[in-house]
Amino acid sequence: MLSALIIDDEAHCAETLQLLLTKYCPEINVIGVINDSLIAEAEIQKQKPDLLFLDIEMPHYNGFEILNQLKDHHPAVVFTTAYDHYALQAIKHHALDYLLKPIDHEELIATVKKAGIHPSAGNSHLHKIENLLLELSQEKKIQKLPVPSLDGIVYIDTNKITRISADSNYSQIYLENGKKLTSSKTLKEYELLLPESVFFRVHSAHLVNLQFVERYMRGDGGTLMMSDGMVIEISRQKKKALLERLGDTK
Repeated sequence: MLSALIIDDEAHCAETLQLLLTKYCPEINVIGVINDSLIAEAEIQKQKPDLLFLDIEMPHYNGFEILNQLKDHHPAVVFTTAYDHYALQAIKHHALDYLLKPIDHEELIATVKKAGIHPSAGNSHLHKIENLLLELSQEKKIQKLPVPSLDGIVYIDTNKITRISADSNYSQIYLENGKKLTSSKTLKEYELLLPESVFFRVHSAHLVNLQFVERYMRGDGGTLMMSDGMVIEISRQKKKALLERLGDTK
């Protein structure tokens, strides 16, 4: 049996998860429920659970900040959140588990089976956590993308970029407000600059912000419908990796 701590500032969410675990996952022993992120790190070190069900969005410290505080004990982690945004792409990228609220009991069962590792496998899990935190910390530093212009440099919020397309030795940067900027940097340069948990090179000529993908349409490689109505071609080589990033492994 694996011991588990639930950390969630919303008491009703924590209680619901505890009830689901009791009913559907008898291999999990919930040894505590914590609703205050300020004491979470101390309780983790004190109780030393095998598994942590950790909310992402909380007052004072979010789930990632709590993990960053851990020094002596590093349990396996299942993130729980109501927000399906870029952080979840980073979690997927590092092959960690998460549950979207409201939590479905069948998804909970499947996740527990995957996450229910023996404590001796903790080093591998710790390595994934460290890489995740490193990537998220780097992403925070690149919230503004510098784009050279004729009279200086324009700084663009990365979360407002829908896609970047190659145009010979230049790049066309498309924004959610419909504007377009031309940059002398190549698409490869922007691919290296932008966080890979959010931006994906779907084709030699296209780098897309996954948050603005509206629809995938099947085909040889397939195409993407973006939120601005633009249809983007996907290369056959990128198809499988893209669908995995979008949450479809079929």
